[in-house]
Amino acid sequence: MKKIVSIFLALTAFAGMAFANGQQEAGNVTLNKDKPLIFFNRQPSDPTTGAIDMDSMSWNDKTYYVGFDAAGGGAVQGKMITDYLANADASIDRNGDGIIGYVLCIGDVGHNDSKARTEGARKALGTWDGSTDPSVHKEGSVMIGGKEYKVVELEGKAMTGTDGSTWNANAATEAMGGWATKFDDQIDMVVSNNDGMAMGCLQASNYPAGVPIFGYDANADAIEAIGNGILTGTISQNVDAQACGTLQVLRNLLDGLSGAEVYTKGFSTPDAYGNQISAPMDYITDTKALLAANSAVTSANWQDYKAGTRDAGVSQSDAPEKKVLLTIYNSADNFLSSSYLPALQYYAPLLNIDLTIVQGDGQNEASCLDKFTNFNNFDAFAINMVKTNSGRDYTDKLAY
Repeated sequence: MKKIVSIFLALTAFAGMAFANGQQEAGNVTLNKDKPLIFFNRQPSDPTTGAIDMDSMSWNDKTYYVGFDAAGGGAVQGKMITDYLANADASIDRNGDGIIGYVLCIGDVGHNDSKARTEGARKALGTWDGSTDPSVHKEGSVMIGGKEYKVVELEGKAMTGTDGSTWNANAATEAMGGWATKFDDQIDMVVSNNDGMAMGCLQASNYPAGVPIFGYDANADAIEAIGNGILTGTISQNVDAQACGTLQVLRNLLDGLSGAEVYTKGFSTPDAYGNQISAPMDYITDTKALLAANSAVTSANWQDYKAGTRDAGVSQSDAPEKKVLLTIYNSADNFLSSSYLPALQYYAPLLNIDLTIVQGDGQNEASCLDKFTNFNNFDAFAINMVKTNSGRDYTDKLAY
């Protein structure tokens, strides 16, 4: 009997040691709820109000968001457009009616980035009326060659595919064909929330030749189109800084860093391996967000943004290998598939992060959530949601 009691006490003591502080110390395995969690590219937020979902961002002390300055990017796109117009001449007013008419491709009315880009363009052109309704706008004005012109948004439309996907390039092609027929020479300019839809517009067989068109994302095909004089301009949200920044924050957390070192090591100062991202990134304390800067890409500087350019400040490290499960909301998203994913795949091996990437269909959250599994096999998680208000769906699965 004494032997049995002794064995029981020994097992009880071991169990207490093994799971103290939420960790299985003997195997050095952290509970999933305590592992690093990074949201990227799609900031957890309310799709109606834009308010940041701080419940998701406060999931644990190792939860952060890495992306870019959406509001700042909208303003940069707006300034790029007005700078272009300021240096244009009267011929841009195709029918000579003294009005600059434009059409607007909206990505996703429930996405903060889409809202910020729509707002930025409209504010620059004077057509923003402060409404959260994307269909509401007013008459604006702009200076062209020292003369003031009226500005009218002929139509703005969310580009939703027949399958329900948003930011849809095929929907933009169809919309542009209809606009060109409906408005004819009233269209003096085309503005798009992203490059994929802008390139879709250019695929319309009746796209009005010579009409300036502005995108956003600086995808490789868009950069090439600027070089060829087809696309007028785009905005770089610095995909390399974002992708490497997502991995760098994970690396810092996995190495046990805390406090300010999580978002300064490898950013404003070199990390333990000598790596430092070259592009500036700002940390927003209130929302636990690390944001890359935006820049305009035009015919004057497009060669600086050609594909294949990587950050020389990041090289191979001898960090211990860690495994990360990463979700991408839509395998067909042009920016993520052609720009963000290749950057992740370039930088992850340099930081000794072994990525397992699962991709959704851009429509149903389940297309990502159903693949967000086998958590014990991973040291950390990086989440790109289908809907920005789905953060809890992911954290609930990690809650043990």
